[in-house]
Amino acid sequence: MARVGLTTERLTRAGAELADEVGFDQVTVSALARRFDVKVASLYSHLKNSQDLKTRIALLALEELADRAADALAGRAGKDALAAFANVYRDYAREHPGRYAAAQFRLDPQTAAASAGGRHAQMTRAILRGYDLTEPDQTHAVRLLGSVFHGYVSLESAGGFSHSAPDSQESWSRILDALDTLLRNWPGP
Repeated sequence: MARVGLTTERLTRAGAELADEVGFDQVTVSALARRFDVKVASLYSHLKNSQDLKTRIALLALEELADRAADALAGRAGKDALAAFANVYRDYAREHPGRYAAAQFRLDPQTAAASAGGRHAQMTRAILRGYDLTEPDQTHAVRLLGSVFHGYVSLESAGGFSHSAPDSQESWSRILDALDTLLRNWPGP
């Protein structure tokens, strides 16, 4: 196996690339073995099974997203931070559709707790502090933002906005303006 230089990290990255090419649902250990022109059995010293591979790709995607979001948020607050954060998710989904799908993969609670998913929640809450939201409204707002960002990205990537005017960028900008207004004027209980 040393002749092809396989490592768990290399297989995970290749799996992520494969996910972007063919879709996250199509990623399997068998598909990965075909990509490296090796027998499936030779990958089992690095990966337990397809579930393990998908979990590793999901963790990679969450880490990449968290790193991009952290970079985009540096020095920003309020609406500027909200838009930067939202644009990271939208841009990542466009650039890496399979990895974006992997970032939605359901992880077991222990793995999820140790993943970059916690960084995403912390960053979202940091943005919301600029809007003076307290609990439980902050949790409601985190769920709202996640729903809007993921919903829009999912519909857009499925071609849901490609055949109508105005263009999807204009709608995206208006949605971010509306979210900012809503967060600044959050309704009371």
